[in-house]
Amino acid sequence: MDEKRFVVALFGLAVAVVVGVLAYQFIAALTVSVFLYYSTRRYHSTLRRLRLPARVRAVVVMASLAIPLLLLVSYAAVLLLVETRQFVTQYALVDVAATHVSWLDGPESVPDLTVEGLYSAYQSGQLSPFVAFLSENAMVLTSVASRFVLNLFITTIVTYYLLVDGQRIRQWLLRFDDGAIIREYLEAVDEELEAVLFGNLLNVLAISLIAIAAFTGYNVIAPAAVEVPYPTLAGALTGIASLIPVVGMKIIYLPLTGVTALPVVLDGQSSLLAYVLGFLLVAVVIVDTVPDLLLRPLLSGESTHVGLLMLAYTLGPVVLGFYGLFFAPILLVVGMTFANTALPRLLGASEPDGIHPDQLRLEDFG
Repeated sequence: MDEKRFVVALFGLAVAVVVGVLAYQFIAALTVSVFLYYSTRRYHSTLRRLRLPARVRAVVVMASLAIPLLLLVSYAAVLLLVETRQFVTQYALVDVAATHVSWLDGPESVPDLTVEGLYSAYQSGQLSPFVAFLSENAMVLTSVASRFVLNLFITTIVTYYLLVDGQRIRQWLLRFDDGAIIREYLEAVDEELEAVLFGNLLNVLAISLIAIAAFTGYNVIAPAAVEVPYPTLAGALTGIASLIPVVGMKIIYLPLTGVTALPVVLDGQSSLLAYVLGFLLVAVVIVDTVPDLLLRPLLSGESTHVGLLMLAYTLGPVVLGFYGLFFAPILLVVGMTFANTALPRLLGASEPDGIHPDQLRLEDFG
């Protein structure tokens, strides 16, 4: 009997190693899937009031995320192309760049960004340097594009089935119970991950609304020469950038300040810079500082320390790359919950009178 158990255990270990190696190849996509699942699970559960099946609710949740994000990115890309074309045409940057980049030598102007304009430019040979550049780097570009599409597909599928079958997975994990320690730990991790990651989603939405209101309100007061361009888009991007602590929102409103100030500086209207300075003050105080001080502690979960969570968001991408932004906070919650629940019981630590282990928090130890 022991030999059979050993063989079964050995086979299970081999399967686990193979699955682990395969999962590691797509660690970024799987991490983002878990992050999206816990961020949207409460929303998915709320849709039960509409008496929708689980699969329909999962589709609604994912469409609610994907469609606005797709529209936002498309809108930003179109505006960026239009504004870049105007800037390049105005300052004849193609001629300047052609002296340093050989494959830019040839086009005399930027073609119109329409189907007819691009087709006419292609027929006249104006796009030949760009076509040649793309042909020479086709392998690299194809590899990057296919990798992105594959990871996007994996993220979509895994997130969908986590939303649909997440409860079954949870019940299966809770079967491995050893003196209620495992059950207590898994339930605590599950609840804390939902609290932390759903809080991040609410934080993004709240800051987006605050930024849109602040930027739009500034445009109502400021003269036309120093108005913020595209305040709704800028506010939405500011909310998304808030996922990155410390420097996140600054990568939106600081360049926005520069873009707003540049025309009045070139026109010699220095007196209008006072409005630009006022915009920067509004962005720093109302959009960046106040929400970070008030909202983040309220939306950072029940037991996870806010400072440690900010460090996880900051150091995760530095150590692990892009997916570290999502993996580090998940790992922090898993580790801190283990330290708060399972570890004291495994070490036989006595509980303070009248205090349950779930009530112990990191703040209690200074």
